[in-house]
Amino acid sequence: MYRFIKPIFFQFDPENVHHFVVQRLKWFNDFFPFGKTILRSSFGVHIKGLEREVFGIKFKNPVGLAAGFDKNGEYIEALSNLGFGFIEVGTVTPLPQPGNDKPRMFRLQDDKALINRMGFNNKGVDTLAERLRLLKQKDPALVVGGNIGKNKNTPNEEAVNDYIKCFDRLFDVVDYFVVNVSSPNTPGLRELQEKEPLTLLLKTLQDRNAKNGVSRPILLKIAPDLTNDQLNDIVDIVQTTGIAGIIATNTTIDRDGLYTPEKISHETGGLSGKPLSKRSTEVIKYLSERSKGSFPIIGVGGIHSAEDAKEKLAAGASLVQIYTGFIYEGPGIIKTICKGLLK
Repeated sequence: MYRFIKPIFFQFDPENVHHFVVQRLKWFNDFFPFGKTILRSSFGVHIKGLEREVFGIKFKNPVGLAAGFDKNGEYIEALSNLGFGFIEVGTVTPLPQPGNDKPRMFRLQDDKALINRMGFNNKGVDTLAERLRLLKQKDPALVVGGNIGKNKNTPNEEAVNDYIKCFDRLFDVVDYFVVNVSSPNTPGLRELQEKEPLTLLLKTLQDRNAKNGVSRPILLKIAPDLTNDQLNDIVDIVQTTGIAGIIATNTTIDRDGLYTPEKISHETGGLSGKPLSKRSTEVIKYLSERSKGSFPIIGVGGIHSAEDAKEKLAAGASLVQIYTGFIYEGPGIIKTICKGLLK
């Protein structure tokens, strides 16, 4: 069915279509008679043998939704009923912000890719925290990750304070944290991936984590555009600070080898989807081998099929996440990947 609907959706602005679809998905889940049951029976993953435990959390299956799709945690229950093993919300910032000017999302259909320059548009951490608090009371079994960032107007030398605010506010309502310093759409943010500021940021959060008595896994999301020397630094930083693991990778600023005309393909922003698949797998493999498998990796980037997911897992990932593949392949992709992994 999605094959017939997708060409209609793809005639309209990607951001507008996104809001249209998820709002109706939520309405169907919440208000349509037997809506939840229909979603679970049609798309839910009820397959034994996919469960796994990673950084102390039990996942019903290894296929998650990447950050950026549900920035404000508004659609978690409905999305979970489509079969995701876990859902990552955000990126969230301390204060609400509108993000960059529109248009800020573009389809590269010939490449099965997207370019976005959203700019951390979100309603702020207080709104997200309250929504997650109510959700966790309703269904504590849902595994939710909180992807945290800094406000656009916060200078890098004060960025650690923004991450602390998000960390403290979400601590009781998420299962794990993701520190996002790798989005290309907030000016200067990627400078925080350098060894000194990144070590300070992660060590600060880890110290705060330990003081709470209960700790939450902290993951670092990295760009695919890092050199091997920078990846070596990342391994050292993870091992030095003791954070739980890595998410590899975020979107890329590279535009090599694209089929889509330059008018679209050279729009400013981060590229996701199939063109990212090979590089993200290379980064996963490099990190896994360099660290000798000493920390878990969540693989994301260009997963559009079960084979793509298998490649990430074979390279050293413990879990995978999808976003662009979900848009291009439709809601059946989660079950398709899970069935393929069993084989």
